[in-house]
Amino acid sequence: MSLEWRELLENAKKWAIEAGEEQVSRLEGPMKMESKTSDIDLVTEVDVWSEDFIMNRIKETYPDHGMVTEESGEHAGEAEYEWVIDPIDGTVNYARGLPVFCVSIGIRYKGETVAGVVHAPRIGETYEAVKGEGALLNGSKITVSKTSELSKSVLGTGFPYDKGTDPDNNLSYFNELLPRIGGIRRMGAAAMDLCQVAAGRFDGYWEMKLKAWDIEAGVLIVEEAGGSTFVKDEEKGFFVIAGNDEIFSRLQEVIQR
Repeated sequence: MSLEWRELLENAKKWAIEAGEEQVSRLEGPMKMESKTSDIDLVTEVDVWSEDFIMNRIKETYPDHGMVTEESGEHAGEAEYEWVIDPIDGTVNYARGLPVFCVSIGIRYKGETVAGVVHAPRIGETYEAVKGEGALLNGSKITVSKTSELSKSVLGTGFPYDKGTDPDNNLSYFNELLPRIGGIRRMGAAAMDLCQVAAGRFDGYWEMKLKAWDIEAGVLIVEEAGGSTFVKDEEKGFFVIAGNDEIFSRLQEVIQR
């Protein structure tokens, strides 16, 4: 099936790049936006345009495929393929002109993620993977880091949109880990965080209350880059841990405590 998955990925990559070009072109102009679940959970008109653009390309090319999207939800299909789409991961960054945002597209076959692309148009980086074929950044193979000591590690994380109203907001994990590690970064886009792990720039990453579209492509890219991942579907969203094998194990130990 890998040839078929590769063909699907090539189309996903093409559409992600085309959507990204439009996103960058609209950065300097006026932008309509609305709040969703909170004042900092935003959706812009460009999110909606990008999702519609990608969905329409999928419908035209694979009319029987299903889709799960951030802005419009689930669209059932008759085939065993399902596309999981985040049109702009890092919408707050995008709305403020920060360059760390991306298009994330994961492809499932019989419920298993088999291909994924994360395209960051403003910084010119495209991460991709097909199951069993390794992970690439701009066409070159990438692997996770070799850092083995938590005290020398650089980790990524993020905080949920309801951090001001729900005490289950990642601060306890953050406070426990911060004194133990070398450094921490907060990108504002879960897909990009995962790709930094895959590229060896981060040694590990954790976050809570994520959605499928945040992580579908990124988790596969980490795994294909030789990393380890833990994904737990909890009541409020997915809890994710990722990293090279050594840091992943140490990170998981601290979080489980």
